[in-house]
Amino acid sequence: MRLVRQTDSFRSRVRGTAKPARMALTLLTATALATACSTPAPKDTEPAAGQQAAAELRQEQRAYAAAVKRWGLAKTPLPAPPAPARKPHIPTRDGFEVDDHDGLPPVFTTIPTKDKVVFLTIDDGAEKDPAFLRMMRELKIPYTAFLSDYLVKEDYGYFGRMGADGVSLNNHTLHHRFMPGLSYAAQKREICGMQDVIEKRYGKRPTLFRPPYGNYNEDTLRAAKACGIKAAPLWNEEVFVDRWEYREWDRDLRPGDIVLSHFRGKEDWKGTMPDMVRRFLKLITDKGYAVARLEDYL
Repeated sequence: MRLVRQTDSFRSRVRGTAKPARMALTLLTATALATACSTPAPKDTEPAAGQQAAAELRQEQRAYAAAVKRWGLAKTPLPAPPAPARKPHIPTRDGFEVDDHDGLPPVFTTIPTKDKVVFLTIDDGAEKDPAFLRMMRELKIPYTAFLSDYLVKEDYGYFGRMGADGVSLNNHTLHHRFMPGLSYAAQKREICGMQDVIEKRYGKRPTLFRPPYGNYNEDTLRAAKACGIKAAPLWNEEVFVDRWEYREWDRDLRPGDIVLSHFRGKEDWKGTMPDMVRRFLKLITDKGYAVARLEDYL
C-alpha cells in the first residue's frame, strides 16, 4: 500500500483553514493506514470446519473398513435408516394372546415397519467373550440383551461394559425357570427380583421382558406389568453358529423381524460368538437388511 506524504504547501493550507483537532485526526488516520499496510495478514492455520469434518469422516470410514476386514466379514454391513420419528403401534401377535390380555404387555415377534431392518437380541448370559464385545463395538452393531441373574452374577462387570457401549440390558428372570409352571407370586419374584438386580448393578430398571423359552401365561404378563414391564418381545428367527431356525413357513426374513441368539461359546456351539455374528451378518447383508436398535422402534 502506498502512503502519500503531505507536502509543505498542503501543510500551509491546513494551518490556514483546519482546526487542530482535524489536523490530529488526519495524522492518526495516516498512521493507522501505514500500520495496516506494514502488518502481514494472519495466515489460515486451521482447516475450515467442512474440511475438518470431511477428513474425520474419511478417517472413520477407513477405520470401519479395517474392522470389517479384521473380523472376517465378506461384505460391509448396511447402515440402518434413522430411527422413526413416530414409534409404531405394536399389538400382541395373533395367536400369542392370553385370555384377558387387555392392559397387559404386548407379546410380539416383529416390529411393524417398512424399513428393511432386523433386530438382534441375545439371551441368558452364559458366555462372556471379550472378543464379542470388541467385535460389536468396532462394527457398531446394535443389539439388545435379556439377562438371567444365575448366569450374569458370575461376572457382573462384563455386562456392565456391555451397557457402557450403549446396549440395553433387560429382564430374562432370576433363574430361567418355566414360568407357566410357577404360581403368580413365584413368577413375580422371578421378574421383580431381576428388575432389582439390573437396577442395582446397572442403574436402570428395564421395561422389556422375555420369558424363558418363550413360554408364559396370563400370570406371567400380570406379574411383568406389576414389576414395571411395558413389552414382552419374542422372536421370529434364531441364529446359531452353524444354522438359522425360522418361525415362519417360508423360512425367510421380514422387515422388522426380531432375531434371537444366546450368549454361548464352544462348550455349547461349534464355534464362538463372533462366529455367530458373522453368520448373522452374512445372511442379512446378502438379503439387503440392516441391523437396527430395537429400542428405537419401541
